[in-house]
Amino acid sequence: MLRTLRAGLALIGAGIIGYGIYGLLHDPYVRDPFDVLVWGVGGLVLHDAIWLPLVLLAGLVLSRTALARHPLLRGGLVVAAALTAVGLPAVLRAGVDHGNPTLLPLPYLRNWLLLLAAVAIAVAVLAAAPKVPGAARAFGRRVRAPRSARPGRTSRRA
Repeated sequence: MLRTLRAGLALIGAGIIGYGIYGLLHDPYVRDPFDVLVWGVGGLVLHDAIWLPLVLLAGLVLSRTALARHPLLRGGLVVAAALTAVGLPAVLRAGVDHGNPTLLPLPYLRNWLLLLAAVAIAVAVLAAAPKVPGAARAFGRRVRAPRSARPGRTSRRA
């Protein structure tokens, strides 16, 4: 069953990739498909050779501090870094319209800072939730007593 599901998903994925390649080769606005290939490889190199090592290095540095060992904080930092990677080009180019006022018309710096604030608030709320009585039940977490404190448990060693 699982093998059939995987094969079906692989076929669907291959079909979507094929459709994308067909669209790329037949798009009237794409004058040179090789330029798109160079752009795609550049994105791959940017991600794997620059972005990923920076994230891993930041994780290594932060893992040395007691505060950053909290998984919610690490997750929030990864989300903030991803938002920065996506939003920073628009933030840096805001106001550069080259005579076209509809190009980058939004307040990108404000919106980026609001998103970072939302991530910080979400991390703070989730970090504080276990300290609130009954919050574990409200979030659907099961609270278990330590193994030694569970009633009816006996040692299996004989």
